[in-house]
Amino acid sequence: MRIAIIGQQEFGKAALEAFLARGDSVPGVFCMPEKPGAKLDALREAAQARDIPVYQFSSLRSPYAEQAMRELDADIGVMAYVLQFAPQSFVNIPRCGTIQFHPSLLPRHRGPSSISWPIALGETATGISIFRPTDGLDEGPVILQKSCPIGSDETLGELYFNKLFPMGVAALLEAADLVTQRRHEERQQDEAQAGYEGWFHEAESRINWANHVDQVYNLIRACNPAPGAWTVLGGVRTWIYDARKHPVGKFSGVRGKPGDVVGITDNSIVIDSQGGRIEVLKLRPEGGRKMNAGEFARERKLVISAA
Repeated sequence: MRIAIIGQQEFGKAALEAFLARGDSVPGVFCMPEKPGAKLDALREAAQARDIPVYQFSSLRSPYAEQAMRELDADIGVMAYVLQFAPQSFVNIPRCGTIQFHPSLLPRHRGPSSISWPIALGETATGISIFRPTDGLDEGPVILQKSCPIGSDETLGELYFNKLFPMGVAALLEAADLVTQRRHEERQQDEAQAGYEGWFHEAESRINWANHVDQVYNLIRACNPAPGAWTVLGGVRTWIYDARKHPVGKFSGVRGKPGDVVGITDNSIVIDSQGGRIEVLKLRPEGGRKMNAGEFARERKLVISAA
C-alpha cells in the first residue's frame, strides 16, 4: 500500500515505522510546523532520515496541502495523533479515504485529553478507536475499536505508553488493511452516548482537597506525567506526580482538615482529604525540579498540622 501519514511526535513516528517495517510505501508525511525554538518533531525527523518528503503546512485547509496530498497518489491516509483540523476536501483525496486514531472508546470522551478524563472520572476501562474523520470533532463513523482495563493505580503515562500507544499503532495497520481490501464496516456513532471534554489545563488540574480521597487520587493519576495535578505547599505552587492513597486509619495519630499535612517521612508528605489521605512521593515546586517529597519538606521546613 501507499500510505500518506498525517501526524506528529512519537506516536506518528511509531506508525510510520510500523507501516514501513511490513513493506508498505510512505510517499510523504504531513506534520505541524514546530514552534520557534522547539526541537525537531519526532515524525519529521524519522521521515527525513529515510528521505521521505515532509510537508509542514500551517493549515491543512490550504490548496497547497490538498495539492501535495494529490501528488502522493496514496491508497489511504492515516492520521496518527493530529491536532490540526483536516477538512473533507483533504482527507477524501486518497483512493480509500483516510482513517484516524483516537485514544478512547468513541463516542465517549471526544476531545484532546481523552486519556486523562477516564482516569480522572474513576473509570475502570478505556480503549482506542479508528474512525473516519469528518468535519465534526471525533464524530466520524467507527471502523475498529479495542478496549483495555485501567488499573486502580495506573497513571496517564502508564496507560498510554504500556497499553493505548502499542494498541493504537497495531489497530491502524489492521484498519488500513480492512479499508483498502474493502472488508471493513463503518458504524455511526450514537450521539445519545456521546461526551466531550476539553484540555486538562490549570483549572482542571488543580487539587481540591475537600473532595473525596478517591477523586483526588484519580486526578493525580490522570495528570501524571503531564501536566501534573497542583496545589500549594509550603507557600509555593507545587505539582504532584507520584503518590499513594491511604485509608483514614493510617497516620491516625493526627486528624487534620482537608489539605493539612498530617505526616512527613524521609521520602513523602501525607495530606488529608475526605475519607483518606494522599501520600505524596514525587513533586515539583514552581521554578524548581522534580524531587522527592521528603526532600521538599525538609527544604521548606514543613511541619505536621496540630492534632
